Amino acid sequence: MSDSHSHDAQIAGQFGGRAADYVASAVHAAGEDLQALAGIGAVPHAAVLDLGCGGGHVTYAVAPHVRSVTALDLSQAMLDAVAAEARRRGLDNVQTRQASVEALPFPDASFERVLSRYSAHHWGDVPAALREARRVLSPEGRFGLVDVVHPGPPLLDTHLQAWQLLRDPSHVRDYGEAEWRAMLAEAGFVPGTPRHWRVRMEFSSWIARMGTPEASVTAIRALQQGASEPVRRHFALEEDGSFTLDVMLIEAEPDGV
Repeated sequence: MSDSHSHDAQIAGQFGGRAADYVASAVHAAGEDLQALAGIGAVPHAAVLDLGCGGGHVTYAVAPHVRSVTALDLSQAMLDAVAAEARRRGLDNVQTRQASVEALPFPDASFERVLSRYSAHHWGDVPAALREARRVLSPEGRFGLVDVVHPGPPLLDTHLQAWQLLRDPSHVRDYGEAEWRAMLAEAGFVPGTPRHWRVRMEFSSWIARMGTPEASVTAIRALQQGASEPVRRHFALEEDGSFTLDVMLIEAEPDGV
């Protein structure tokens, strides 16, 4: 089994049992970043692709305003939960598809909008996924991505990645803004001006949502408690372990080549 397939299997296994938690997650179900991303996607008569849909909150936000939404994820259990929630909400233009973002099962130029939120830090090969997003996007389409970004300085970056990996072994990397702009350009996009938010993570629900083992929770708390003042200050680290993340939305258009 290849490394890529092994990682995909890990993601599917990690999230399959947490589907209901992500559908119900308050952090994922709301927020200015979700509203802004949905605004990019809400184009009448558009076919929209939700990459790494997770609990489906981008899908639910966009579906009432477009022709169709395809929610794509590695986890069939997650997709089943999304389909059930879409039916409960009366969203009959939603379909689901199980596939990797690195090998999309769609013809070229199939979608007017391709969107992704809080998924890309799990992708094993981001450049390949972005090339696929570019391929299935129509020439006049738009790509919109929301994800956690690292704060820049190595000290802060190291702490962030460590907390994330201990909480979720399928985590790959929270990239920085400059990295995203470079990868988008390499994939054939023209990235626009990003928007930024600070999003608070309540510690107990953050670990409960992923079912993080107690040993890993203890390790995260040990790292937090031993963190230097610059780390504690930047992440607004609280006594119970709650902290604040940097989140970015970047919109891009095909470069026309």
